[in-house]
Amino acid sequence: MKRLLAVMALALGCSAQAATWTVRPGEAIQPVLDRAAAGDVVEVHSGKFPGNLVIARPVTLRGIGKPTISGGMQGDTIRVKSADVTIEGLIVRDSGDSLLDQNAGIYITPGSHRAVIRRNDLVYNLFGLWIEKANDVRVEDNLIVGKREYSSSQRGNGIQLYNTTGARIERNHISFVRDALYVDVSHDAIFRGNRLHHSRYGTHYMNSYRNLWEDNDSYLNRGGLALMEVRDQVVRNNRAWGNSDHGIMLRTLQDSRIENNVVAGNARGFFIYDVEYASLTGNLIVDNRVGVHLSAGSTRNQVDGNDFIGNREQVRYVGSKDETWGGPQGNYWSNYLGWDRDGNGRGDVRYEANDLVDRLVWRHPAARLLLASPAVQALRLVSQQFPVLRVPSVVEPGPRMTPAHKTWSDWNERQHALPH
Repeated sequence: MKRLLAVMALALGCSAQAATWTVRPGEAIQPVLDRAAAGDVVEVHSGKFPGNLVIARPVTLRGIGKPTISGGMQGDTIRVKSADVTIEGLIVRDSGDSLLDQNAGIYITPGSHRAVIRRNDLVYNLFGLWIEKANDVRVEDNLIVGKREYSSSQRGNGIQLYNTTGARIERNHISFVRDALYVDVSHDAIFRGNRLHHSRYGTHYMNSYRNLWEDNDSYLNRGGLALMEVRDQVVRNNRAWGNSDHGIMLRTLQDSRIENNVVAGNARGFFIYDVEYASLTGNLIVDNRVGVHLSAGSTRNQVDGNDFIGNREQVRYVGSKDETWGGPQGNYWSNYLGWDRDGNGRGDVRYEANDLVDRLVWRHPAARLLLASPAVQALRLVSQQFPVLRVPSVVEPGPRMTPAHKTWSDWNERQHALPH
């Protein structure tokens, strides 16, 4: 009797195990997806298959040898309508072109929580990946390239997150889309190790809280990273370079940490607008046309321990009173002309970003040729002695005398040194 029970238990256990289904070239994928049970694996072997697939059960769709799923330029190439779906190892391409319908290579519909999308090539889709009201989604190690001959306004985004929590977006390579990552009303997410280029924005954040943005490269876009209407962000160890407008935009942002980033060779390194109670520390701002554009009452922030090196204008400040930066570490300013008589590593006279000489150079760029002349240095000293000649500025009482980033010169002319 005991042996019979053991055999029956074994048989029941075997029947409960997930099945693996195989689809080969010339066979259809959708009927197999419809027959598969929860937990099953559908393996698709190398070849080309028609798309517009719907995954309505918690299964794994796995490519063997990178098969191609083509949407035929209509609708979504794959639409996920179940929680706990995994899609991996596929080439997913040729979605439709409807911005109204948000056609995507992979569309993850509301309620499709815990989806895993990894090691796929999502190419020539309107939106690469659309994720809506689906929590704890993982998107890892994918290549996403949009319809590159389309104008920016006619493209979709590489990855779009809307009304989600707990997403992990890691090690994806995204290019030639409208915005590489578009994040709206999505919280408690991690964005790490992504490469984002040749798009409008590398990342476009709206109304999203408690997210981590770490170790990403945003380059050769119009804007690198745009954080707008957000709180409680951590933005650290990223690189934003060669963007035709800003490297990192902070707009209407509070209670966030922006630390140890490299912002190099952009039109504006940082664009800071309506920002309060933020900490900007340990950043390298180098070789930008404007290091920091600061306006709209951005105050009560801690700006300390940063290196401002070789920016054509270190700070473009729009404000009604002086804004004091610096702290225990001090910021380094490459155009500081003060001295350190006591040898403590901090300047004895304050640094002033928008003095009379800076304003003269803004209006007459040819005056840069005279910056090292005794006459210009005398003019700078005179402007400090006669306050009637000055305007409100970013000032630092005791700037640091040497930069913290010893390899800062590696970022000079970076946007011209690497292939596009």
